[in-house]
Amino acid sequence: MTKQASKYFQLYLVSLIVYCNFIISCSTFKEDSKSDQVFRYNEHKNISSLDPAFAKDNADIWATNQLFNGLVQMDSTLNIRPAIASSWIISEDNKTYIFSLRDDVYFHPHKLFGKGNTRTVNANDFVYSFDRLKSPQLASPGSWVMKNIQSYKAIDVSHFEIKLKKPFPAFLGLLTMKYCSVVPKEITSHYGAEFRSNPIGTGPYKFKRWEENIKLIFRKNNRYFEKNLKGERLPYLEAISITFLADKQSEFLQFVQGNIDFISGLDASYKDEIINSNGELNFNYASTVKMLRAPYLNTEYLGFYMDSKNTEYQSQLMRQALNYGFDREKMITYLRNGIGIPGKGGFIPKGLPGHQHNIGYTYKPKKAKELLNLYKMKSGNQTPEITLSTTANYLSFCEFIQRELQTIGLKIIIEVLPPSSLKSAKSNGKLDLFRASWVADYPDAQNYLSLFYSKNFAPNGPNYTHFKNIQFDSLYQKTLSEIDNGRRINLYKKMDALVLEKAPVVVLFYDEVVRFALKNVKGLGINPTNLLEVKNIRKD
Repeated sequence: MTKQASKYFQLYLVSLIVYCNFIISCSTFKEDSKSDQVFRYNEHKNISSLDPAFAKDNADIWATNQLFNGLVQMDSTLNIRPAIASSWIISEDNKTYIFSLRDDVYFHPHKLFGKGNTRTVNANDFVYSFDRLKSPQLASPGSWVMKNIQSYKAIDVSHFEIKLKKPFPAFLGLLTMKYCSVVPKEITSHYGAEFRSNPIGTGPYKFKRWEENIKLIFRKNNRYFEKNLKGERLPYLEAISITFLADKQSEFLQFVQGNIDFISGLDASYKDEIINSNGELNFNYASTVKMLRAPYLNTEYLGFYMDSKNTEYQSQLMRQALNYGFDREKMITYLRNGIGIPGKGGFIPKGLPGHQHNIGYTYKPKKAKELLNLYKMKSGNQTPEITLSTTANYLSFCEFIQRELQTIGLKIIIEVLPPSSLKSAKSNGKLDLFRASWVADYPDAQNYLSLFYSKNFAPNGPNYTHFKNIQFDSLYQKTLSEIDNGRRINLYKKMDALVLEKAPVVVLFYDEVVRFALKNVKGLGINPTNLLEVKNIRKD
């Protein structure tokens, strides 16, 4: 950013400060009085539910993660760690899991528990929570997690057993999802649908107050079971305060003022102000702000509909020409200030076992033109054109690709659709080429490769391209029963390479988690699933 542009930006900051201060002050609770003991962040849209069974969006997941626990949890390097389950045993056939539960996990206090206002969690609570999750009456978006579970039961109060229909090596990763959190029957049966705004869990923070679209407050759970390496009880801070400014630039202004402690992600409205084109923190913020970045389990891509009636999309030559025909590194530099990893590898993103950084397509305009000319010769179509469907948020990326492909003689028409329309049309095979992304539901490469399994054709599954390959399907089926981790990852690599060769997709880039925090915030971690953990945070 030039000095003059920076000056105008600073003037704009000042012009909005009064407005933002007014909004924030109107919603201030007394919990904010000691800001050094409160972790403050903003959500751009209202949280829809504090019931973990409905924790589908990132906003809901972040909030429920502070309130609830499951059997297991994931650390910052995607390893499965104990949570309410202190340990577990897996049978030799990889289908039976027996979890031993801690005896010191208490639900948050509530008068409905009767004398003592709380009680410890036992195995029957997990039976109830799983029953509730799969209940058609509840209609949880997370009920799919239960589809491979044959049965579950409480062996006794301290041991919970799960039996699978077939081996699934990534099962423990599934159990880390907030859908699988434990909830108390006394409270959920009393509140029914209103449990969404009256949550009682076991997490490091407990629910205090919620004024929807204005502010949400959690308070420290003094009986939380986890401790640090020194034996000190977590969490460290007294409260969490969440505001709901919808405008990302207003959020950035609040961060610059020190009214919120961190922001996540990079928005076009302020990206040039805070970082340079190399993805590094600008000098003006070096003394007050720290930047964290790490691979994010999100692959951004273009998908070809393989059942298209138009020969341009059916042609492997055309699909490969598009893959070779634009500069991914230049795209990331100019459109994302260096944040993101150019998609020159497979569909499996960086950060997951199975990722291969060098099996994909690099920028080779001469090669792209040769492939395009070969397509023209074979098809007899001397003026091919393709339509690329996207949303407004990704228009700049699609226009970049459009300009790059024009230089080799391929005309691309861009169609901008509302997100809901794009999602529906993509699922129902009405788009020949579409922009999409895939964020991991659970941290295993199988989750990404499921997009190319022929039995997962959309709209009943995630195979939006309708890619079908006998060899791929055979390898995919092997992975579902392969218990050995090394052999399973080798299968993943073969499948990913096969997908890239056939080119039903164009991998654009692998996303990165980017967080900016005030310098006094200590212990804010970063992880490939972009999960927010507040229990380890301190403030100087």
